[in-house]
Amino acid sequence: MLANLGIAIAKFVGFLVTSSSSLLAESIHSLADTGNQILLLFGGKRSRMAPDRKHPFGYGRERYFWAFVVSIVLFTLGAMFAIYEGVEKVLHPHEIDSAQWAIGILLISIVLEANSFRTAIHEARPLKGDDSWIVFIRRSRAPELPVVILEDTGALVGLAFALGAVILSVVTANGVWDGVGSIIIGTLLGMIAIILSIEMKSLLIGESATEVDEESIRAAIDSSPVVNELISLRTEHIGPDEILVAAKVEFDRSLTMAQLAEAIDEIEVAIRAVVPAATRIFLEPDVVKPELGGSEDPWSGLEGRPH
Repeated sequence: MLANLGIAIAKFVGFLVTSSSSLLAESIHSLADTGNQILLLFGGKRSRMAPDRKHPFGYGRERYFWAFVVSIVLFTLGAMFAIYEGVEKVLHPHEIDSAQWAIGILLISIVLEANSFRTAIHEARPLKGDDSWIVFIRRSRAPELPVVILEDTGALVGLAFALGAVILSVVTANGVWDGVGSIIIGTLLGMIAIILSIEMKSLLIGESATEVDEESIRAAIDSSPVVNELISLRTEHIGPDEILVAAKVEFDRSLTMAQLAEAIDEIEVAIRAVVPAATRIFLEPDVVKPELGGSEDPWSGLEGRPH
């Protein structure tokens, strides 16, 4: 956040000195990024609120909501403004004043933005594991790191385009290139905003636990000596670090009610031992219906039927 704020101020000063459209677009971009970091911090704070009557599962999805707002801000404030400013510059071009200022500020901004990008990569690498960065961004249940990585990637690419546009404008003595650079920056920001909105929409609707976590949960349930069969399992992230687990399980039919309750408690402990994020666990004792052939059955159709 502090890096983006410093970069935004430097770029805006550069715009005042040079009247460069690309620098103005980049300064608005960095200002939007600064606001986005504030929104992510706000969402993180809100997500730690204790559950209440209205939200019994807590406020974990606040982080998803504010990350979705970030995508909207990035599109409206960053992309649309940059495209508008670029079109204006193409229609009414003028030469860049003090081009050395523009180039110098852009080079400094690249260094600062690269440092911010390196920090984001360093923080995300342990969570990424062996997955590619594209897979990590698509599958991550924590919104902040994908948002920052995409923003910083867009910022570095945008700075490269801005630098190229300024240099072309100076070499050709044609301010149209500065406007073209601004349009390219706006288009890039728009694409990143669309990707972010799609990913955050999926998280807001509700995504399951990862395949690795689900397999760990299955193994924890199946490992109980009193479990005959795991009939069905459903998981959902109610926050980046909170997973709701619901399962239908066939237990040994000789168990008493007290033994059954104890077995369920032991399974819950076993699940949390392998997946600490499983904060809400609901296990329903059930029996395999002969007509289902003993296979795992979706939840639909089972509710309301006698057990």
